[in-house]
Amino acid sequence: MSKGEGVQRMFDAIASRYDLMNRVMTLGQDQRWRRVVVASAAAPMEGAILDLATGTGDIAALFAATRPKAAVVGGDFSLKMLEQARRRFSGLPISWHACDANNLPFAADTFTAVTFGYLLRNVDDTARVLGEVHRVLRPGGRVVCLDTTPPGNHPLTPLVRLYLRFGIPLLGRLLADDKAAYAYLTGSTMAFHDADTLAGYFRAAGFTKVGYRKFMFGTIAVHWGEKALV
Repeated sequence: MSKGEGVQRMFDAIASRYDLMNRVMTLGQDQRWRRVVVASAAAPMEGAILDLATGTGDIAALFAATRPKAAVVGGDFSLKMLEQARRRFSGLPISWHACDANNLPFAADTFTAVTFGYLLRNVDDTARVLGEVHRVLRPGGRVVCLDTTPPGNHPLTPLVRLYLRFGIPLLGRLLADDKAAYAYLTGSTMAFHDADTLAGYFRAAGFTKVGYRKFMFGTIAVHWGEKALV
């Protein structure tokens, strides 16, 4: 079984408690980071916007609420997550799609902006996924990525590591009845690319004007870049 298949099953299993866990384990900051993603995308008021790995739909919903003339697409490979998204935001004009980030079912140069939260940490091939995102993004469009990042040198790093190793799995057991899923979250965070390395992947995929900003004691990063005009 590939990493993707295992992650898909895991997200299907925790879909009903996903939002609660996000609020608690990020101390309520997750919504703020999603607003940063939408603002950083600088998407036009019209056109097509893709929120990949949309989960339960928060980022897609922010786009739909702030850009009512845009065609907003929320894509995820977890059907249970998409069910939650459809239920939560049934009143918004969002097109929900089951899709694999390794092989996006969209034509080249389709979207004016592409965003994704907590996607790259969960895929086998970062370069391939970013290549697909670059392909479907229109020239001049922006990509914005929200993901965890290993904590760097910080006075509170030892406490952060303790929280990641013990606190999050405990919360997973108490709130989501799934300690293993959130132990995976901790492990995948610590093993993931650091922010500078991930920025290098964006550049290697062809994106320009790449940058990032860190949050929550250096454990969360928002990366961005642009597809160059032809």
